[in-house]
Amino acid sequence: MRHKVSGRKFDRPTNSRMAMFKGLTTDLIRHRKVTTTLPKAKEVRGFAEKVITLAKDGSLHSRRRAYNLMLDKKLLDEVFAELGEQYKDRPGGYTRTIKLGPRKGDGAEMAILELVE
Repeated sequence: MRHKVSGRKFDRPTNSRMAMFKGLTTDLIRHRKVTTTLPKAKEVRGFAEKVITLAKDGSLHSRRRAYNLMLDKKLLDEVFAELGEQYKDRPGGYTRTIKLGPRKGDGAEMAILELVE
């Protein structure tokens, strides 16, 4: 029974799963939009929200914590410079998930995860 157990495992070991989440978070912030499966989009949403919330704070401690959630250090500087200022007055909800329907090959539910302007 999985009562009150949060998160999805995606049939992967923890290291592989966390690397996937960090990669998708980095791609989302780099391109402002990423197309993936719906469950992955729902899980990555939390990572992206945390990074942007930390960017709003702007302290060195926040920068180091955000670096643990992303793969590209140069992109992290951009996040703290641009996205931190862009979402300064927004209390949360920095991402939007748009459902696309099933994928042609295997029928997996697809979605677009994008940053709100």
